[in-house]
Amino acid sequence: MELPPISATPLSSSGGTTASQNRQVPSKSSQDFEAMFLGQMVDEMLSTVNIGDFGGGHAEETWRSFLSDAIGRSIAEQNSTGIAKGIEAAIQRYQTGQDL
Repeated sequence: MELPPISATPLSSSGGTTASQNRQVPSKSSQDFEAMFLGQMVDEMLSTVNIGDFGGGHAEETWRSFLSDAIGRSIAEQNSTGIAKGIEAAIQRYQTGQDL
């Protein structure tokens, strides 16, 4: 099965990116990656928290992952970390053959 190519944002006629391209919203795949990454980071942080008498055991570990994923998605939706924007920039550089 052949995957479709990742669409690149077109470059301006001068060869550089335009100001509006720098402010664009990251693609869904970049934002999904950011959400997954942040969810894993939150899960690692929650695993170190003493939950006390509430919870524990296998069920707590299972539900903690759902909570971590929800928190990661929430943070990613705010576009505040810059992870997705960095991924988008790397994809664009890769597609256009630009170096840093």
